[in-house]
Amino acid sequence: MTAVEPPRERAPTWPGYAEVLGRAAATGRGPDGTELERLRSFGEQVAAEGTTLRGLVVHHLSRARETWPAGTAEDDRVLVAVQLSVEALCEGYERAQRLAVRQQESARREFVDDLLDGRGDPVRLPERAERFGLRLSHAHAHAVATAEGPTPYAEGDSVPRRVERAVTGRFGERHVLLTTKGGRMVCVAPGGERQVLRYFAQRAHAAAGGGRVAVGRPHAGAGGVARSYEEALQILDLAERFGLEGPVLHTADLLVYPVLTRDRQAMAELVQATLGPLLEARGGPEPYLETLTAYFDAGCVTTRAARRLSLSVRALTYRLRRIHQLTGSDPTDPRQRYPLQTAVIGTRLLSRPDRAEHVP
Repeated sequence: MTAVEPPRERAPTWPGYAEVLGRAAATGRGPDGTELERLRSFGEQVAAEGTTLRGLVVHHLSRARETWPAGTAEDDRVLVAVQLSVEALCEGYERAQRLAVRQQESARREFVDDLLDGRGDPVRLPERAERFGLRLSHAHAHAVATAEGPTPYAEGDSVPRRVERAVTGRFGERHVLLTTKGGRMVCVAPGGERQVLRYFAQRAHAAAGGGRVAVGRPHAGAGGVARSYEEALQILDLAERFGLEGPVLHTADLLVYPVLTRDRQAMAELVQATLGPLLEARGGPEPYLETLTAYFDAGCVTTRAARRLSLSVRALTYRLRRIHQLTGSDPTDPRQRYPLQTAVIGTRLLSRPDRAEHVP
């Protein structure tokens, strides 16, 4: 029974193929170095023209069978020539594929940097974005996951790949961009599809075994993407300085912090005027600043704040009275509490953790 061959994809033949096979059958000599390089170049050429690797290989195997010299059925010299020729074709084809991948990766990296840094051509950027599944005419928001561990995230690392597979597997690849920048994972999604960002945050947190995710507010257009990204980075920085709790932080919920940082001179004056008297306290201002921080973070509940500081309620109450005496402001009085709380926040905003000096 004759086997029925499936239809084959049309593919071009390397011009010197029949000559190489005939010579191999007659003399036992396979393709030389020059011919192998020509085969590689031909493989690159047909790859660029759209021929598939399968089509190229199947076609040349078929041509080998058609041109098989008579009387050499048991001689493997022709098969050796076929093998060398097909290997060279595949090497050239794969070389073209690697070049295309590198060019695509380079174009994607350049686009990501232009998009997130806000420096791309505002006219061409939306056109470039279409290639990567984004429509910048819509509002977009960002979620940025910090990398916890000995090394930052990089493109192609196992954790970003795992998160990307999870997100695209659930929501598809259109209108969502996942990448890395500055050692962090970044997800860009339409502002109206917050479920994408929520799921990204969950998967990023789980895949890293911890870490923190910040979500910027949605803003319209290409410039809005950069603005949302900058907001998310700012919240990550503030979360690090303030020890803000929670794996996912939303810029919209923490707008008071960026507002307080806009006028550093006014904030410094408020800190000095409100908390300056604590400098005269015996033992320095640190115990009182820690007391105020714990008290405000505990929602002004004395028992909870005392537990956070490992103090008795009586000791904490004494410190609060002493703060009242030194500053003239009673932290337990709602009417006097706000300046103190704002000034305590200001001490964190005005002093980075990696600096030696502290305010006041």
